[in-house]
Amino acid sequence: MVQLMFQGFLRWPLVVRIFLIAITLMLSFGTIIHFLEPDTFPSLFDGIWWAIITTSTVGYGDFVPTSFEGRLIGIILILVGAGFLSTYFVMLAAETVMTQNAYLEGKATFKGKEHIVVVGWNERTREVINQLTSLQSQCDIILVDETLQRNPYNNNHIHFVRGTPFRDAILKKVNLHEASIAIITADQNKDEITADMNSVLTLLAIKGNHPDLYTVVEILQKDQVANAERAGADEVIQTNMQTSYVMMNSIISQGMSKTILKLLNHLKGNNLKLIPVSEEHINKSFHSLSTNLLKNNIILLGIKKGENTTVNPPLTTLVEETDELLVISN
Repeated sequence: MVQLMFQGFLRWPLVVRIFLIAITLMLSFGTIIHFLEPDTFPSLFDGIWWAIITTSTVGYGDFVPTSFEGRLIGIILILVGAGFLSTYFVMLAAETVMTQNAYLEGKATFKGKEHIVVVGWNERTREVINQLTSLQSQCDIILVDETLQRNPYNNNHIHFVRGTPFRDAILKKVNLHEASIAIITADQNKDEITADMNSVLTLLAIKGNHPDLYTVVEILQKDQVANAERAGADEVIQTNMQTSYVMMNSIISQGMSKTILKLLNHLKGNNLKLIPVSEEHINKSFHSLSTNLLKNNIILLGIKKGENTTVNPPLTTLVEETDELLVISN
């Protein structure tokens, strides 16, 4: 029994073990000096107080042993107890520095909940994080990347985990089971095929650990969209296709790229989103529904029926209960 307790004690953190040894020494020597010199140390608390003051080498002088045995106890306490106490404070300071460095270098485990996991460090990631922190300053964001050496942000709500994102040990560090959403960006330092393969592999690892987590994945090649959907992506962002659409609109209508960016810029209050159909909107025509929504400063752009989204449909199109409305609102 004693051996098992000792083995369990050895598994505790070194700082905790040294602290417990120091406390045990002070309590023991305080008790001994109380019984050894009851006139000088009338209560047990007085003995423990003297032991703590002696160990910390403060030496107030309010309690001083007078007998040879008492002074010998004091010498032993200073030599042994002060050493353990000094070691404890040194270890505590070192542990604090190591913990701080672990957070900066991406080695620490995140233990929060309802956080957003962002995989990959690039300019798109920087913009996403900047906008998220501007919209929700208290939102916890976990950045996962294997190329960064230190956390690029000095923000308590942005935690950095360094490592390969499709490894279970790394996903455990980000506390994936308590996350609210995961965003996987493509590594454009690699060729498109390799970047998409890594994105799909990361998606498989995330879905394997947390099947219900809402995931958004960036895919560069059109042919890999189906693989991302098979892997369980809730939403696939086709970066190259979206960029080509913006470029084509700029060719047809010059200056359109800036307009589209302003339209999509959440920081300026313009939100392009899908909203469910309420009861009073069912079986109404697109024209009448658009007029009603405008009264609430909501612009109706189109209707999503199942997987198909129609922008600017015929004015007589009827809205059904299962539809979603594509709108712009502030």
